[in-house]
Amino acid sequence: MRKTWLLGFGFFSISIGWSLYNGFVPFFLNDYLESTALIGFLMTIDNYFALFIQPYVGSLSDRTQTRFGRRMPYLLIGIPLAALFIALIPFHHNLFTLILFMVGMNLSMAIFRSPTIALMPDITPEYQRTKANGIINFMGGLGAILAFSVGAFLFNVHESVPFLLAGMVLIVTLWVLFKNIKENRDALPVTMTTAPKTDYKGELNSTTIFLLAAIFFWFVAIQGMEALFTLYGVKELGLSRSDSAFSLAFFSLSFVLSSIPSGFFGAKYGEKKVILIGVIGLFFVFLFLNWVDSVFVLRFFLVAGGMFWACININAYPYVVSTGSEHRNGTRTGLYYLVSSLAAIVSPPVLGLLIDRFGFRMLFFAAAVSMLFALACILKVKNLESVSHSVH
Repeated sequence: MRKTWLLGFGFFSISIGWSLYNGFVPFFLNDYLESTALIGFLMTIDNYFALFIQPYVGSLSDRTQTRFGRRMPYLLIGIPLAALFIALIPFHHNLFTLILFMVGMNLSMAIFRSPTIALMPDITPEYQRTKANGIINFMGGLGAILAFSVGAFLFNVHESVPFLLAGMVLIVTLWVLFKNIKENRDALPVTMTTAPKTDYKGELNSTTIFLLAAIFFWFVAIQGMEALFTLYGVKELGLSRSDSAFSLAFFSLSFVLSSIPSGFFGAKYGEKKVILIGVIGLFFVFLFLNWVDSVFVLRFFLVAGGMFWACININAYPYVVSTGSEHRNGTRTGLYYLVSSLAAIVSPPVLGLLIDRFGFRMLFFAAAVSMLFALACILKVKNLESVSHSVH
């Protein structure tokens, strides 16, 4: 599992970038805009590009053959660009340059995100993937904790410091991955064959469609909550910007501590059972948060939410990959991020519009309703163990 821990550095850097983006960029936008709906839209405009780029790049990486491997070339291009743009974000001079740097960062992320994720099933046998996903998401969660806790402290020192450090972390991560993971040596033999031409329609059996729908709805809840939570903390609870961002660290810390156990539980009891526990639990967390006024109670529920989110998120990606051929790991990774990108596009502006109309209390009510839709979809998913055996 040594390679899995090393691959976790890729998730670590991605998580730091996204967490800083979700936690602090809304404050930059709020300096120019008053509408929460418009802020929510601008927080997701980059996902319109990612919606098309990530599935395409994931599929393209399945068919790429270079001396560096199939996935690594995309990391070598995307990571340095992402490091540059994330470092530039706090140095914007007006709304136009802020949006320009935001889009540049997220386009760069879209180039290497799917190939980085696809590396996990490439180098990991299927029976170990939930455990591996627990480990790499543990690393990703550590990145989120650093972004929301240390990042909040450094943000008070100067708004540029956490973003500059995030750029440096991305460069170090690229060096670690490039030096230690050699695809032509480490990838499983079955993944080294030439991938067939992409056929998204052929990948979408009814089981996969319901699973992707469930993923969409739970990401609507999570993406909206993360993108607008810091504004909620400031405007509804009266917290400072740094304290509001720091509160999200409780969610991330809980997620980190629960990541590896969730992966082991998924391997032992089946991914679907653990995902169901997470979906039901997160529904009640979001529901109860509608009546929370105390910061202490808020953070308590965020801890519980992080545990349930780990049950879902750790097991979802291996569950998606198990419905397809080993030759299509990149394609199915792209489908996974296609629906999560759709959720990221839809959620913040829609929730922002509801907040503008009914107040910030709508944030968690809407998230709870979205989790109910996710529950209805996941209950329609058939036993994927039998599906995966039939396709392999």
